[in-house]
Amino acid sequence: MFSNLVHYPRYSLYWSRADPVPPFISREWKGHAEKQKEALQQLASTDTSFQMPEEIVEDPDVTGKNRCKYFDRPFLPFVQQMPLNILFAATKTEPYVFPAASKYPPVPSKSTVGTQTDYRDADVQTDPYSPEYVVCQNTIPELLTLATLTWGRGLPAGLAEVEMIERAREKRAWEATLPPLNDISQLEKRRKMMNTMERKEWAFREQEIEKLQELRLEILKELLKQRDGNQNELNAKHLDARWCELQEAKEAKVAQIQRTHVATIRKLVRKRKNIEGKLERRDIIQEYSDHASQVYGPLSRLGRFPDNNSEDFVVKNHYLNTYEGLVELESCLPKFVTQLVIKPPKPKVITTKAGFLKRTVRMDYELAEVHKALLDEKNKVLEAKKPLRFLQRKPIPEPRLPTPSLTMTSNEEEDIEMAVIYLQRLLRGRVVQNMMFEGKEKRLELIQELRTSHALQEDEKLLKKAEKQVTLALQRQRNLHEHKVSQIENHLAGLEGRVLADMLDFLSKELVRLQEERRIHAFAMLAERQRRIREAEESGRRQVEHWRLQEEDQIFKEVIKVHRSTVTSYLEDIILNTEENTAEEQARAEIEKMAEEINDIAYEMESRRTHLQSEEIVAELVYSFLIPEVQKDFIKEKVRNAQRKHILAAHQILHGHTEAMLQQSFAEPQEGERSDPDEAIEEGTQNENDS
Repeated sequence: MFSNLVHYPRYSLYWSRADPVPPFISREWKGHAEKQKEALQQLASTDTSFQMPEEIVEDPDVTGKNRCKYFDRPFLPFVQQMPLNILFAATKTEPYVFPAASKYPPVPSKSTVGTQTDYRDADVQTDPYSPEYVVCQNTIPELLTLATLTWGRGLPAGLAEVEMIERAREKRAWEATLPPLNDISQLEKRRKMMNTMERKEWAFREQEIEKLQELRLEILKELLKQRDGNQNELNAKHLDARWCELQEAKEAKVAQIQRTHVATIRKLVRKRKNIEGKLERRDIIQEYSDHASQVYGPLSRLGRFPDNNSEDFVVKNHYLNTYEGLVELESCLPKFVTQLVIKPPKPKVITTKAGFLKRTVRMDYELAEVHKALLDEKNKVLEAKKPLRFLQRKPIPEPRLPTPSLTMTSNEEEDIEMAVIYLQRLLRGRVVQNMMFEGKEKRLELIQELRTSHALQEDEKLLKKAEKQVTLALQRQRNLHEHKVSQIENHLAGLEGRVLADMLDFLSKELVRLQEERRIHAFAMLAERQRRIREAEESGRRQVEHWRLQEEDQIFKEVIKVHRSTVTSYLEDIILNTEENTAEEQARAEIEKMAEEINDIAYEMESRRTHLQSEEIVAELVYSFLIPEVQKDFIKEKVRNAQRKHILAAHQILHGHTEAMLQQSFAEPQEGERSDPDEAIEEGTQNENDS
């Protein structure tokens, strides 16, 4: 229980495959709420009068009281914390196959030995020595144009320096082809050539700037990627450290809780054993008879450590603690322990007596074919990736060739190897000599210049110095002369430019003024034309509006008349209907009253009448019902005929007036088209007065 050994832990974790739910219980149980809902649905499907209660959906309230339900612990795949004292499953290894016995030991195909180079490191290289030099008279050596290049700043020369030297040579050749300054007839040609050369130099400079900007941009991108990578790595380290700290704190907390739990359980067990709280004496015989008691195995939590100084009792064996002892012990073991002999199993009979494959074997073959097809589909070679359209792949440098190595087996082979190495050194030295000779032949003129400059004597050096001073003075005078001439040309060009600029400015302003004047004149004509068109449209619009107002006034008057007549007729109808209703109600009340009286009289007469009296009463009733009804219908028809005459007369009067007004309204616009607007207004007022 209290073991700390790796191969025998005090506890282990495993997944229990036992199902807590018995097999006879249905797995379709969804709870009481779901069962109640299904019962209500079945009742609603059978009984049409039953209505399902509305299902109330609770508000999730994500940002309120239920916010804790929407959080989850993040999964960090890069940190795998495992609990202590866990036994991992043993890895499956292939059975070891012993090599066949051979006379010679196996020689490995590769071996790593120390390497050495014949070249010195460039990190300790110092700046090369530059000797003094003297320039010959009337000569400008090409080597002096490279005096600005120093070691580490252009030297050793690369591709950029070679291109710069070639451009300098082309420029010197171009300067040699320029016309002289004293030839006035070719000044224009000289200016054009200089302008062309200056454009080329500016274009080249722009290309260099673009290349430099692209290079800086690439470097900046790489630096940004590196910075992001470093920042991500640092963040990952911080997260890992924080995760480890939290895991350690959690494990410490869990261990503390477990210790407290164990102590509490132990106390509860002790109390349960002695519920009544009686004091018991120590039973020494029972303790010594029980080998699990405190006598034989005292607990460390009680302050006793029986395994103190246990290192003194550790057995130190030579055969187990040293490699030589293990080898000697292995040599004493029998062969079947170190050399495993595996007997091949006998093949199983897979065919029947008739020569056919068994059903199990046939199924194994089919499964093997399916497995092989799945493996082929899984290991199928993917299609080649399409080339990138907007990105450029960086070329990967070729890996360094492996350093060849040989194993020396004898002195003769070692002598042969040394002879080969010596021959290689000779060949390399010969190659270097050839390279030096070719370089000397290419730069023979420069070497001769340097030799002649160093071979001069002191007097000749003084003469060369004087000639150099004279040459420099002449060059300085020429520069001054060129500067004066360029200043004069600049002043003349400035004066010409000012005059031409003033003249062109005046002409351009005059042209703009003339164009603006013509544009303004055209705008004025268009505005005048637009004004006339709008005046004509406005006059016509006013006439149409005047006629429309007159027509609307007349229509309004007629509508008012019609409204008045309709209101009068409506009120008459309402009054007549109310009179009829009141008369009908009064007649009904009187009839009911008379019916009651007649009923009373009839009941009295019924009680004492005879057969002849009954027939007489029936005859009187028939006479009193039929004759008045006929008279009533005759009177209604007479009143209706009298009213129809008045209605027809009113209709004729209304239709006559409306037809006259419509003819008059249609005749007025036609007369207004032939007359002026003032005459039309006078006629309209006269017609109104007449009407």
